[in-house]
Order: sequence, then C-alpha cells, then structure tokens
Amino acid sequence: MTFPARGVRHGEGGLLDVLGAPAVPTAAVLLLHGGRSEGLGPPPLVNVPALRIRPFAADLRRALADRDVLVAMVRYRHRGWNGVRADAARDAEAALAVVLRTAGDVPVVLVGHSMGARAALRAAGHPVVRGVVGLAPWCPPGEPVEHLVGCRIHLLHDEADRVTSARESWEFVRRAGAVGAHAEGIVMRRGGHAMLRGAADWQRRTTELVVALLVTP
Repeated sequence: MTFPARGVRHGEGGLLDVLGAPAVPTAAVLLLHGGRSEGLGPPPLVNVPALRIRPFAADLRRALADRDVLVAMVRYRHRGWNGVRADAARDAEAALAVVLRTAGDVPVVLVGHSMGARAALRAAGHPVVRGVVGLAPWCPPGEPVEHLVGCRIHLLHDEADRVTSARESWEFVRRAGAVGAHAEGIVMRRGGHAMLRGAADWQRRTTELVVALLVTP
C-alpha cells in the first residue's frame, strides 16, 4: 500500500496531511504544530500554528527529496492539549500508527513546535521513533521522561521566549538524559516563540538535525 503524492488521510482520531510521499517510503518525518493549553474545539480552517511549521516541512521535503522519505503533518482533532486528556499526544500516536500500517516499520523522526513538541516527546517511546526535534517546546515540570531511554532528542529554544520556558526545556533535557536518552538543548539566539526573527537559522538547524537522525544508525 502506498500514500498519495499529496492529500489528507484520516487516521485514528486525527488527520494526516501528506506533503510528500515516495511510492515505497524508507523513513518518515512527522511534523506537529503548536496549539493551546485548553481548547476542545477543532483548529480553525486558517490555523496560524500550522502555517508557521509549513516552511520547515518545505525545507525538509527539499532536503530529503532523493531519500524516499515520507513527509507529513499531523492535524489535531482539538485545538488544545486539555490537561490529562493530552489530546495532541493521542493524535500524534494515532498518526504514527497510520504511517506504520501503511509504510511498515520504517524509522520515524518527529518534529514539533510548542504543544506539538510536547506531543512528539510523549509519542517518542515507540521503537520506530529515531528521534525528536523540538522547537520552542512546551515541557512543563513533571513531564514524563522514563519512556525516552535510547531516544535522540534535540530541543531548540530562544531563552527570550515568553510563551514557553527555555529553562524548563533545559531541565527536561537533564531529566531525560538521566534516564538514558541522548538529549541536548540548543540555544537559539533569536526568534522568540514564533521563530520569526532568524527563521532561516531555525529551519536550517532543524533540517540538519532531521537528516542526521535519519542517517545515523
């Protein structure tokens, strides 16, 4: 079974927006955009967080064009994380299941921004997940790390971010490393939470990290 070249597939509890797919994928990159802490309604049709991560997806498609890598975005059922419901994490896991049922047990890299990074980290315990690149991630105190043993994690954060805390990201890196994850925090010198200033640096660094994760055994 193969993915369409472009389109939206219904997954278990969410939507998978396929941006680029070879006939037989050898790996996959799933992108997860940001959202809100609370919000049971669906994301709006014009979804600014989703639009913000599309340039990252475009860069990845170009960089991976000759590597037979599926590139897709997760679309959430709900706009928010919603406490213990962790809706975005559930959608990340459902999208991952869709990829595995269709492409097989290919290595997967998860790229998430803000709430999407939190969702990616929650889903990263699956054995096919090669690593996570988190952009301005939301890593509140007490976020679980025990499932990340052996996972490669790169968290990029501008310490001037006023929406999510870089200090909490560095603490997450420390805790994840303590249980056996290969985790690092990368200080971005500008960009804030939206990553607009210096956007090219964020996108270049993300692409480099994803490519490295896919080529490293």
